[in-house]
Amino acid sequence: MAKTNPGRFFEDYTVGETIHHAVPRTVSGGERALYHALYPARHALYSSDEFARGCGLPGSPLDDIAAFHVVFGKTVPDISLNALANLGYAEGRWLKPVYAGDTIRSTSEVIGVKQNSNGKSGVVWVRTRGFNQRDEVVIEYCRWAMVRKRDPETPAPEAVIPDLAKVVGPAELVIPEGLDFSNYDFTLAGEPHRCGDYEIGETIDHVDGVTVEEAEHMMATRLWQNTAKVHFDTGSRPDGQRLIYGGHVISMARTLSFNGLANAQIVAGLNGGTHANPYYAGDTIKAWSEVLDKAETPAPGVGAIRLRLVATKGGAPFELKGEDGKYLPHVMLDLDYWALMPV
Repeated sequence: MAKTNPGRFFEDYTVGETIHHAVPRTVSGGERALYHALYPARHALYSSDEFARGCGLPGSPLDDIAAFHVVFGKTVPDISLNALANLGYAEGRWLKPVYAGDTIRSTSEVIGVKQNSNGKSGVVWVRTRGFNQRDEVVIEYCRWAMVRKRDPETPAPEAVIPDLAKVVGPAELVIPEGLDFSNYDFTLAGEPHRCGDYEIGETIDHVDGVTVEEAEHMMATRLWQNTAKVHFDTGSRPDGQRLIYGGHVISMARTLSFNGLANAQIVAGLNGGTHANPYYAGDTIKAWSEVLDKAETPAPGVGAIRLRLVATKGGAPFELKGEDGKYLPHVMLDLDYWALMPV
């Protein structure tokens, strides 16, 4: 009997099954320090316990995207070890902050499968949930990945394509317990802009860029225990290059968005996301944002802002798709999310 795990292939997934992922992980202040070492993260709520307490929280949580990486990383050996690409996200919500000392585990329910026309791969949709040690759901989201088939001759399963919401409604966003921006310190946060200062349709060039190197994206992938072969093994792709983990691009783009959106403190919802083109070591990540919507919340002083975050390599900002409706070659990431911001 084989003792090693070759990972699941497309024909190994059954709609309706729930996969319990190994191995639970207890997070500490080390994750925060490493996150800030890998990315120039500066959002004040995740940098300062005192700032977080001034906003009604018991202390500074783990950055929302870092918490997402922890939950996501658990799923890779069972969902995307043999993936050709991670294709997109939907219906994401952050339900509880993750604090140092919390232990996180993940489960995924298979909600859809569809074989590709070439018969060599297929798309698998899953709904993943991350739990803390109190069995509280801290994060939930859907994603879909293109996964290799073990045997191209295996008959195609009946296609099931889930009907996923295009937007998480503002009323579905969960505000962290106690969050209060009534006495928000704009000076310490780094910018004076409130939710009301942004107009729907406004675009923001975040100006800065970061060139990604092999060492840092490999460290990030190991930190989040993402074992997908395309990120580790140069022999797993015909071109001999390692793909940069899409989550690394998300974190870098979100971090770059500080310049212009420093007060978009908390990521509360993930409406959609596409990894449009691959990144490789040596590419320079730049980012721009578009304001898509705004909403009120019941929390004192707290508003919600819906943002499109686009990561690029080269090209002019605010360019997204060509006349054919396809993403332009320099567009790497198109992410649609809700953030919480002082009103």
